[in-house]
Amino acid sequence: MKAILINRGLARMPKIFLTSWIKKLSKQKPFSKIKQELVIVFVDAKEMKALNKTYRGRNYATDVLSFESGEPEVLGELVLCPQVLKKQALDTGLSFQHELGYMIIHGGLHLLGFDHEKSEAEKKKMFVLQDQIFAKIK
Repeated sequence: MKAILINRGLARMPKIFLTSWIKKLSKQKPFSKIKQELVIVFVDAKEMKALNKTYRGRNYATDVLSFESGEPEVLGELVLCPQVLKKQALDTGLSFQHELGYMIIHGGLHLLGFDHEKSEAEKKKMFVLQDQIFAKIK
């Protein structure tokens, strides 16, 4: 899995960390089967709030949004908001980079068909897998 990084926000992104993280993630099931590209876009809180309102009907900036791709060579697009991730990192006790990596796993699982909002069973399945993958690559 190759990542294409796009920064439309003001915050600088840790490119070396992201490249390393994606490489490690690519070796973990179910990501190890992916041969497509993953587009990762960083936006500011204002843009993320607008996207969240448009696509999910929720009027706040969220951490990550996942968008499927219509192109066979692209798995999909993850849109991340560094301002939200920095706040969450303080709450979770993770570094900003690890919070970012955790949300890439989360968004990637959505692109692979996992959906924690479907049911409690699906939520448990997704979050257990997300935590297992995170523990292996952090």
